[in-house]
Amino acid sequence: MSENEVSSQIIGAAIEVHKPLGPGLLESSYEACLLFELRQRGLNVKSQVALPISYKGFQLEAGYRIDILVEERVIIEIKTVEEFADIHIAQILTYLKLTNLKLGLLINFNSVKLVNGLKRVVNNL
Repeated sequence: MSENEVSSQIIGAAIEVHKPLGPGLLESSYEACLLFELRQRGLNVKSQVALPISYKGFQLEAGYRIDILVEERVIIEIKTVEEFADIHIAQILTYLKLTNLKLGLLINFNSVKLVNGLKRVVNNL
């Protein structure tokens, strides 16, 4: 399955979660529901994946965690913010670089219409 096929499944699942819940909940609530929905679709998902950083040849646990990793190909960062800030884009781009993955999705569930809270971020390896 390509990154685009995976992201299409993720977006559909996120919309399915957002329809009944709407905005206003905690990130952890949306994460649990999105995990459920993605698993229902038969996708391989992992949550809260530890992301060590490499520094001077050493792998150091620095407390970074990927919200959701889908099919070992696409990173999802869940937000519940008024709007995306540059730091949110920088965060997911750093995660993509550290994992050597190409595609990430920022999903802001604090949007009235979820399509306005979606952002694709591409790592130009």
